[in-house]
Amino acid sequence: MDHLNTINAAVTVCDVHGTIVYMNERSGEVFRNDGGKALIGQSLFGCHPEPALTKLKELLASGRTNVYTIEKNGKRKIIYQSPWYEHNAVAGMIEMSFELPEVMEHFVRV
Repeated sequence: MDHLNTINAAVTVCDVHGTIVYMNERSGEVFRNDGGKALIGQSLFGCHPEPALTKLKELLASGRTNVYTIEKNGKRKIIYQSPWYEHNAVAGMIEMSFELPEVMEHFVRV
């Protein structure tokens, strides 16, 4: 997954038990104050307070996708959480976090 280090997005992957199995370089930078890439092998469950913890567990159990925006330190981001699969079963979640520009174009395609 080295090519994921070339995109301007934080990519974090966990297994179905909530254990972090991958972080790209940007994810390591974003979570530097929490341990950065040393978080690989650690559980996400300890990093999420309620109600986010319950939401994460529900996503892992259901295989649903969760998308939302946040604002932190004056920057807007979109958070995209989606399951990944192995042998047709949910194997974990991938979270991608992208900074959003202040003005963003929107196109309607037909």
